[in-house]
Order: sequence, then C-alpha cells, then structure tokens
Amino acid sequence: MSDDELKKLMDRVHVGVTSFNYNGIGVPCLILAEKKFDDIMAKVAGKPLSVDTNLNILQDGLGHVFVEIVLTFSEGGIEESILLYANESLSFFESLASSSMLALSSPHSQVGKDNVFMIQLPRPEKITNALDIIKKGLEAKK
Repeated sequence: MSDDELKKLMDRVHVGVTSFNYNGIGVPCLILAEKKFDDIMAKVAGKPLSVDTNLNILQDGLGHVFVEIVLTFSEGGIEESILLYANESLSFFESLASSSMLALSSPHSQVGKDNVFMIQLPRPEKITNALDIIKKGLEAKK
C-alpha cells in the first residue's frame, strides 16, 4: 500500500464510533450523520427485516488494518459501507465479537437510550474470525 493509497483510506475512515452498556453487555455503536440515520429509519421502521453484515479487511502487511463494514438491509434498498481504521478501533471489534450486536445511532441521540437501531449478528463465528485476522494484521506493526 503506497503512502497515497494509505492517505486515501485514512480520509475515508468513519470517526463516529462509540459503545454503550446494554443489559451488562458492551455494544459497539456507529454514529451516522443525522440525515443518513433518519433516511434509514424512515425506510425500515416497523418492517420485519434482516441486515446482512460483512467485514472486508484491508491490510498492508506493515501493521495498517482497515475494516470496511458493509450493511445490506433486506428492506428499503439500503446498503451502507463504513470504513474503520482497526488500529484505532480494536476495542470496537472486540465488543462486536463478544456481543454479536451492532448499534446504529445519530449524533443527537442519547446513545444507548433513544434513536438506536440494533442489529443482531447472525454468525458470531465470522466476527471472531475477522477479529483474529485484524489482530494478526496489527501484530505486523510490532
């Protein structure tokens, strides 16, 4: 990965990442722009749906690890792609693996209290495998 490619990826990294306590479990949460969050909620509210969650891991062998989270909603024709820099958000992926849940929220919500969209991840083993790959990629930096 060239310095230019690294910079392009860094410029795309999503900065709205947090977590909150839900029934004693740390749940990772992505804070989306207000309009984007409202648009998603308007299309899916009250509908039975599933959200396919894929993690695409990009690494350069030098310890830089990026993870593209692709959320494909079964209703509303929605596909969201969110890029995280795993070097700075390892705890996000650890809580994703331990909780098997992902939350989406907006900047003006009280995270964990209102305006939170929870996604139950159907295949926890995929997240565990991804976490192993992320950790191995990060070890290259040592």
